[in-house]
Amino acid sequence: MISMKINRKGQALVEYVLIVAIVSVIIIGVFGILSGYIKDSITKSSCTLIDEVYKKGKNPGEGKCVEKDSK
Repeated sequence: MISMKINRKGQALVEYVLIVAIVSVIIIGVFGILSGYIKDSITKSSCTLIDEVYKKGKNPGEGKCVEKDSK
């Protein structure tokens, strides 16, 4: 009887570890896909703080701040 209870607790622990591992892999994958867009949004915000203009790049994550044209 005692060994059956230990096995069930061990099985539950393994299941929880697998769930955490799967969720972690999914989160890392989604962040990898969206990282360029996240970088662009942060760059846009920082451009306004330093009084420059955001210039969009060819691919997500390649945008940069450029100086405003003085007229």
